[in-house]
Amino acid sequence: MQPIISIQNLAKTYAGGFQALKDVSLDIQPGEIFALLGPNGAGKTTLIGVTCGLVNPTSGTVTVDGHDIIKDFRAARSRIGLVPQEISLDIFSTVWDTVTFSRGLFGKSANPQYIEKLLRDLSLWDKKDAKVMALSGGMKRRVIIAKALAHEPKILFLDEPTAGVDVELRQGMWEVVRKLREAGVTIILTTHYIAEAEEMADRVGVIANGQLILVEDKAELMHKMGRKQLILHLTTPLTELPAELAQKALVLSDDGTTLTFEYDTKAERTGITRLLAALGTADITFSDLETKQSSLEEIFVDLVGEAK
Repeated sequence: MQPIISIQNLAKTYAGGFQALKDVSLDIQPGEIFALLGPNGAGKTTLIGVTCGLVNPTSGTVTVDGHDIIKDFRAARSRIGLVPQEISLDIFSTVWDTVTFSRGLFGKSANPQYIEKLLRDLSLWDKKDAKVMALSGGMKRRVIIAKALAHEPKILFLDEPTAGVDVELRQGMWEVVRKLREAGVTIILTTHYIAEAEEMADRVGVIANGQLILVEDKAELMHKMGRKQLILHLTTPLTELPAELAQKALVLSDDGTTLTFEYDTKAERTGITRLLAALGTADITFSDLETKQSSLEEIFVDLVGEAK
């Protein structure tokens, strides 16, 4: 399947010399939800800006639905809807006029039925005649999403879409995202709520210091999250592992007081029973044990830390 977005060897260096992106390559498949995670200043917004044609790249190429974002800007941009972090709206305009005007900017003919459906899907229909200045912050963010979808794009970029939004509105927004994906819209989102990425995304990418350091299916990440550590606190410290335990994937702590065994909770056999039997045979006893499981957030923090 041909990717709907193809980013190849993309780099961006700003006038002051700051290199925001370093040789980034990424393919986004049609209809998927892709979550881009990274700390502040990692390059997320610059990557979105280049892909949407708002920031000129220093080198590399970006194609959107087969159209080069530089050589065929108009065709590429018409396929993209962008929800930026900042709320920027004409506060004196009504919700209806704001969304309708945005559709017209892309040369689309009037379609009141589509705009009505869009506003209803975003729970904005009862606010259609309200001026933007009268809306809450969460409702304004919904208006921005409606603007981004007004011209019926194939791709939707959501840059921190739930920042400053209460829990109820956040859940409503994600329901809208699910419906959009069901309708065939490809969605790329950045978020600081890692649990949202875990719940919503098909794939996750991690960017740090302008470099894409991980792109992985969520299922594979969940497999990693399914790995646990069994930590055994030994009654008597060891100076080294006995030979008969050397093949048991055990790690002895530097002070010799704990043994750590990593296992897969989703495997048919974890190996814990055999391990405990082997410890008994080797006359190694323990006073306590505990388990530890990595979260997606811990995996993310570790990856970003390694990239520094």
